[in-house]
Amino acid sequence: MSIASALYVGAVTHRRLRPKPHRLRYRVFSVLLDLDEIPALAARLRLFSHRRFNVFGFDERDHADGSGAPLRGWVEGSLATAGIDLEGGAIRLLAMPRILGFGFNPLSVYFCYHRDGRLLALLHQVHNTFGERHTYLIPVAHPDEPTAIRQDCAKAFHVSPFLAMDMRYEFRVRAPDTALSIVIRGTDADGPIIVAALAADRRDLTDAALLGAFLRTPLLTLTVIVGIHWEALRLWRKGMRFHRKPAPPNHLVSIVAPVTLSEAPIA
Repeated sequence: MSIASALYVGAVTHRRLRPKPHRLRYRVFSVLLDLDEIPALAARLRLFSHRRFNVFGFDERDHADGSGAPLRGWVEGSLATAGIDLEGGAIRLLAMPRILGFGFNPLSVYFCYHRDGRLLALLHQVHNTFGERHTYLIPVAHPDEPTAIRQDCAKAFHVSPFLAMDMRYEFRVRAPDTALSIVIRGTDADGPIIVAALAADRRDLTDAALLGAFLRTPLLTLTVIVGIHWEALRLWRKGMRFHRKPAPPNHLVSIVAPVTLSEAPIA
């Protein structure tokens, strides 16, 4: 039986364009988990467990609404509110796993497929370091073109104290295949202000591949959250303006109507 779940190994880059230029790059890996395959993966892999401690793990409480309920029901319910029915199609979550019991995902993405294979929607779930989360549900405007997905939404959720709320996000996504990429450009009234990108290549999800990823990038999830605070300190020392944290939205999911973006490159 073929397995849709996979390991993706690559790098994340961040570039702040103004008012103080700033750049960072670090190696990362993520797992793409078909939600229907998680129990079988945990039974097959020695280094990966479902809701149990292991080198790598997965727990629904790290995702969706945090209740620990099955993710498929939460995703399908959110999609139904947006008028989208997958008719039992695959839902695949791209996220960093728990590593030695610790999990944190600045961004995790649900790829939601109709049973005929068309990619109908993406759910971009954002976590901040205050323990809050918010999800942008955006239909795919052209479901037959999964290598050229372009999406756009208004910012509704506080993430960085050095970015104002009056911004928009532009997404350019290449859906997971032999490789994947996600580019996010943040813009305000004066134009682009930040660009973040993930580029990664597919590996089979095996114990050997997981062990190799761990040895190359140990304690990744802890490193990410420490790195967020370290980069914040560097930005503060550069004199970046500090924005007070607002209250989070009173709704967990923002449903965004698809729009047609210009073909100007994200850079």
